Amino acid sequence: MRILVTGVAGFIGMHCARQLIEAGHQVVGIDNLNDYYDVTLKEARLDELRRCEGDFYFARVDLADSAGVDALFREGRFDRVIHLAAQAGVRYSLENPRAYIDSNLVGFGNILEGCRHHDTGHLVYASSSSVYGANTRMPFSVHDNVDHPVSLYAATKKSNELMAHTYAHLYGLPVTGLRFFTVYGPWGRPDMAPFKFTRSILAGEPIEVYNYGRMRRDFTYIDDIVDGVLRVMDTLPEPDPEFSTDAPDPARSNAPYRVYNIGNHRPVALEDFIAALEDACGRKAQRHELPMQPGDVAETYADIDDLTAATGWHPQTAIEQGLPQFVAWYRAFYGV
Repeated sequence: MRILVTGVAGFIGMHCARQLIEAGHQVVGIDNLNDYYDVTLKEARLDELRRCEGDFYFARVDLADSAGVDALFREGRFDRVIHLAAQAGVRYSLENPRAYIDSNLVGFGNILEGCRHHDTGHLVYASSSSVYGANTRMPFSVHDNVDHPVSLYAATKKSNELMAHTYAHLYGLPVTGLRFFTVYGPWGRPDMAPFKFTRSILAGEPIEVYNYGRMRRDFTYIDDIVDGVLRVMDTLPEPDPEFSTDAPDPARSNAPYRVYNIGNHRPVALEDFIAALEDACGRKAQRHELPMQPGDVAETYADIDDLTAATGWHPQTAIEQGLPQFVAWYRAFYGV
């Protein structure tokens, strides 16, 4: 198949593209290589993809450029689109909201239009566990209401789900949203806790521990995430004949539309995560205890029953296995 991967220089995008290339697909990857974090890391990920034996083409495209995105789709004629490009980060959305509007709303609209007008067979797009916002019922279920986001980032991801449903309803575009839960692993993002903590521990600098350590996260290893994304890509959503308009289910529809959680289904206390990372690094962390950050949540926990039922997917990697893999990559990449 001919597959478009957006955000291909990103963490999840690179890993998905590599797996697809190695499986024999034709992969077109796009990214705008913005400077939200170190561009040299993004370029190194692209170099990894270029070293793969297979059919890979990269184009530098900004999602907010409607003409550029349309030309890409017109020339590409993609069988599938895996849309992972977005302005990420909860905290940064407090500082630079315009970046989220341009990329996550305008950009996503351009992707939907490209898929609509050029007969894409299935759009799989990244949502986020952040959409659960003020919800406190655990585990987080795709069947629960998520109308109370606590960050603009979360609001844009919820908006993506609504926009996707509209295109599925009006134009019959098959769309599947994946709510990612705290993804980590080799080639990970520098703005995420596993990366920041590892960098600080190995440098002998204090780590910033928010909410005084009283946090729990559904840390999900990258290999498990890629397996789930690719299974979903091959599982086309169909209208649910039992969908009720009297009591509509947020995760289903009478259109070809689905939303799934994709997480480890085993939330880990931040204190336990830090202890496991200390073991992987071979040294203790110095700590700077801080209150909760605006827009953050104390706990995430994914109910993955729907995704498992639809695709057979189930995560395999505990942090005791995943964190040493990440630390080994970090040491090798940065020479520490």
